[in-house]
Amino acid sequence: MYNRIIYSLIALFFVPVIASAQYTFFNPKGSFAVEASLENTDELRMPIYQNAMSSLTVSGDFILGGTTAQKGLSPLLFTSSLSQRKLIAVTQLDQVVKGQLSIQTGFSRAKSGNVFYAGTMPQPGTGLGGHIIELQVNLQGQITVKDLGEPVAGEGIFAMTFNPEKNEFYGIVHPSGKFFTFNLKTGKKQIYDQTAPSQKDLDTYHSFALEPEDYLGRALVIDQQGRIYGSRAINKLFCFDPATQSFSVLKDELPFVWGREAMGRIDSWVKMPEGTIYGSNAADGQLFRLDPLKQTIVNLGKPIMMPRIMAMTPGKNGMLYGIAGASPGYAHLFSYHQQKGFRDLGNPEFKMISPGLEQGINWRGFQIASLATSQNGNYIIMGENEALSQLMVFPAEDLP
Repeated sequence: MYNRIIYSLIALFFVPVIASAQYTFFNPKGSFAVEASLENTDELRMPIYQNAMSSLTVSGDFILGGTTAQKGLSPLLFTSSLSQRKLIAVTQLDQVVKGQLSIQTGFSRAKSGNVFYAGTMPQPGTGLGGHIIELQVNLQGQITVKDLGEPVAGEGIFAMTFNPEKNEFYGIVHPSGKFFTFNLKTGKKQIYDQTAPSQKDLDTYHSFALEPEDYLGRALVIDQQGRIYGSRAINKLFCFDPATQSFSVLKDELPFVWGREAMGRIDSWVKMPEGTIYGSNAADGQLFRLDPLKQTIVNLGKPIMMPRIMAMTPGKNGMLYGIAGASPGYAHLFSYHQQKGFRDLGNPEFKMISPGLEQGINWRGFQIASLATSQNGNYIIMGENEALSQLMVFPAEDLP
């Protein structure tokens, strides 16, 4: 909330300059914002400091979200209706799993039904571990949460994905950086240390004043052959093959700016509907394309000057949308197409149309950390990452 006040003051002072440069916010026809966080109203809202939207997906008409809370507070799970354009349900995670801080892994979908999975990060200093949770969204948008347990004792789940064909989870834990597998059907768990940094790696990270949350890969992706990809020290990509229970390191490193290799890590992945895989490097904000058959990557460049690409999602007809930039700067929405290249769409500003105190105002997204595409492909949904976060939605139309 304090960041929003600062950004608003900056925008107030610089409006004449921006206007003179003919700067326009991203505000396409059909876009809207949904008020999800505000305490002084009788409408259903998420409480302040618990509502930074770190994970998003869509189940039919319902947006399903998971949040990151401030220390000592419980993260939330929520649904919002795309058609009604309002918040439907809010659940405190500590009603099911105690001592958790965030749901940051994104959501993986089960093979059938409106069932999803996510991993959690525990409150710091408690000695607790992260849990895998199962969520079901019913036809009214209400959420049922089930605790599937702690895959690695005393460690949080920093990144996780799920293969519905094998009923198997794959994850990276915090702070060690170890890799785990967990079979949902058999309950069998396996922990591997091939992805954990060596002492030499840790010494390098120490010289850059990097903590585990600064260097561990934030996401994992599964290719068409069922292999899992992520990042490990230093600036490397690994591949885990469940068929052989073996790891390999790709020859191609993450794209980097010289001298900043130690800060390289995966920020986000996206698999397009036809199977193309794109990834991003958090350190300098480059987008790249992964070729799983050749085990090579192609650096596609940077959409904006700032580091970070925290989230990506497919659009229509081969279009990719992503969020570049992060605090202390502010987020830019961008698009990428193999034929059209990058387009920096700038800072989104959508009209708030849901019932509530802010109805009718233009809501500007300063910090955005999660993205999702509706199941029919018609909408792109963005989740803010602040103390007072709202949902921002726009039509997934082709852009020039």
